[in-house]
Amino acid sequence: MLLRFALFISFSVLLIDVAVAANNAAVTVQLGSDDLTAGIPGKGDLTIKQIKSWLENEENHKPLSPELPFGLSAAQSSIKGIDANPMTRAKIELGRQLYFDTRLSSDNTISCASCHHPNEGFARHTQFGIGVDGQMGGRNSPVSYNRIVSGPQFWDGRAESLEAQAVGPIANPIEMANTHENAVKTLAGIEGYKVQFERIFDTGVNIDNVGKAIATFERAIVSGPAPFDYFERMRAIKNQFGGDDFDEEELKEEEPELHADYVEAVAKSKPMSESARRGRDLFFSDNVGCTACHAGANFTDELYHNLGVAMDAEKPDLGRYEISKQEKDKGAFKTPTVRNVSLSAPYMHDGSQKTLKEVVDWYNKGGHPNAHLSDKVKKLNLSEQQVEDIVNFMDEGLTSKFPKIETGRLPQ
Repeated sequence: MLLRFALFISFSVLLIDVAVAANNAAVTVQLGSDDLTAGIPGKGDLTIKQIKSWLENEENHKPLSPELPFGLSAAQSSIKGIDANPMTRAKIELGRQLYFDTRLSSDNTISCASCHHPNEGFARHTQFGIGVDGQMGGRNSPVSYNRIVSGPQFWDGRAESLEAQAVGPIANPIEMANTHENAVKTLAGIEGYKVQFERIFDTGVNIDNVGKAIATFERAIVSGPAPFDYFERMRAIKNQFGGDDFDEEELKEEEPELHADYVEAVAKSKPMSESARRGRDLFFSDNVGCTACHAGANFTDELYHNLGVAMDAEKPDLGRYEISKQEKDKGAFKTPTVRNVSLSAPYMHDGSQKTLKEVVDWYNKGGHPNAHLSDKVKKLNLSEQQVEDIVNFMDEGLTSKFPKIETGRLPQ
């Protein structure tokens, strides 16, 4: 009898363990899906009833196993931060609300989106970031998408993680000009935020959890497949199936599924003009060498380089050097992604270059000579047509859609 009872208890515990494991199993999701960033369903003001109903759905608290969209998916192994800060739908939504909420600032005028807005390529079309009382920073606003495959943040990499970056501007005197303590107090006084923090985090409302929520939302913002990605897919299929002797009819007959992929790739690569396709070849060529820095699926090496930008100033911005204190880092700034780069003018860390043509012209002339100029910067001797081709590649080939982002519907 005792043995039967013990076996029954053991079996019951096993069933409970299996149920708990199943409930905690990560759910695979495709980043870039609108439902992740489109907000709590509904219209008008976000009510406490809607928030509580959202929180009661256990599906919204299951850990997510994110998959990157086609093109960017080649960087899947570079995903960062989710082991320490797992993604859930509820955490993404809380981060979305915080990202667009001006109440994080000292005077209720500035939010994360003030410098990184979805309507302006998740950056801002101003030379410098603009904060409380119209104060102007000294650097251009970097983009806030594809951060899930990025390590240290800011132009100089001073934030070791996306979580650290997310809370930095709150206490920056020329950005949100608040204190972390006051921001937390404000959020704790808003019922809609209070119930979310308490349900999502064991420790409730604190500045670390604010950073975790915003970082989780930002990790959900990714660029979708671009015409370039389909162009490369088309090229790969042709090379795989005959190269110069490629025969589409033969492919259709022998590999119908691969042919379907080919047809889709041809159709979706059409926004790339002949000029853009020539620009693609130049971009990847050894002679031009764009991929010496703009490498990989996200078109960035995540490293710091001196391009000579503004190094002729009386007191130049020394960039990464102020963090590392290494001589080689003087005037060096982090390589930005060029996916969707045409959406986020102006360019360079100081916003000094208004168009992509100005950027390519800068590289064409070899930057501005200085003692710390990167050895990857050299005169290119490109013709005007070649400059235009590279610009067209970045514009036509690398521009894609972002997921739908709800910018309103915040707790009242």
